Amino acid sequence: MEQIITEMISNENKTKEQKKALNLWATAGFRGSIIAGTGFGKSKCAILACDYILNSLGDAKIIILVPTTQLQDQFADEFEKWGLGNCLTSIDIVCYQSAYKLRDEKYDLVICDEVHLGLSVEYRKFFMYNKSDKILCMTATLPEEEEYRELLAKLAPTVYTITLDECVAKNIVSPYEIYCMPVELTAQEREDYKIINNNFVRCKYALGQYDAFNQARSIMASSSASREDKSVAAQFYKAIRERKAIVDFAHNKVAKFQHLIQTHPNKKVLVFSGANDFTDQLCESVKPLAVSYHSGIKKKTRDKSLSSFKNNETNILCSTKALNQGLDIPNANLGIICGITSKSLSMIQRVGRLIRFEEGKIGKVVILYVKESQEEKWLKNSVKTLNNVKWL
Repeated sequence: MEQIITEMISNENKTKEQKKALNLWATAGFRGSIIAGTGFGKSKCAILACDYILNSLGDAKIIILVPTTQLQDQFADEFEKWGLGNCLTSIDIVCYQSAYKLRDEKYDLVICDEVHLGLSVEYRKFFMYNKSDKILCMTATLPEEEEYRELLAKLAPTVYTITLDECVAKNIVSPYEIYCMPVELTAQEREDYKIINNNFVRCKYALGQYDAFNQARSIMASSSASREDKSVAAQFYKAIRERKAIVDFAHNKVAKFQHLIQTHPNKKVLVFSGANDFTDQLCESVKPLAVSYHSGIKKKTRDKSLSSFKNNETNILCSTKALNQGLDIPNANLGIICGITSKSLSMIQRVGRLIRFEEGKIGKVVILYVKESQEEKWLKNSVKTLNNVKWL
């Protein structure tokens, strides 16, 4: 396979590592996972794998699984971009939320993009009820959930891994700088947060300090749990949601965000928040400079917003989670993150949106977080695998 892969990739910066990843996959019997930081070119690897299998078999049945309709469209565009549009006649590109309903299908090749999103109890039914000779799974990092990691290891063992910082070192993506900027809660927000956090701690101890999350999950799923236990578990989850809402919607984040926009007037800016309503609030605070792009907006409007950003009609694109997975966002060079989870994958995906390789480019990311809150703990966990993080 090595000679064919070399011919198909051409002489790009990423050639050596993409070739290595695909040949390791082939050596492993065409069953395995590529774990590579955002910007590595995993989509290109998938397209080349499809082309190789089609050329080898003459005729093949291939399915590409993706998490969103936007990625369906983007994958099709990528085949055309690389001059392989003819492959699409033999390939179905299907979202996980539809694919899990398929039964008794037999594929020559299954490709799973953002595979961590396809391993849920519901979506994994695709793998249970359908068969494939070859499978290629792709994600930026291994899933943090132990159950998902074990499932992926059985389904498609890791054949190749490269971190985001290793991609930077090899000039696969541009270097980056991350600045963590603290934000104070208002007096009322601090008081509300204290009350809610105290309730969270009370419920946590009642459920079992070191296993509260699993205990709460088991209680809520049990038909035999007592009413009292159900109440404690429900209050535990309610406190988690309310605590997160306070830091997600922290009033002072808006002013800091506006200041960052004012002091970076010529930047192409991607903005990430923790909730759709706050995404819209941030967007409105700098109108008409920004547009929103999230799951609460109709697809036609989302497409228009993305197009206006790509075509330089607007320089600020505000999102929640919709930009995390795989979308190709050219020319962005400043990221402002106003909502955080504890997962390193989300952070790597967001940073990766800003460091698509350009000669001389340095991607800058500013993270607004509520200090001395759970959000600060989430932030420390989410950047622990990244270099060049500065705390202001």
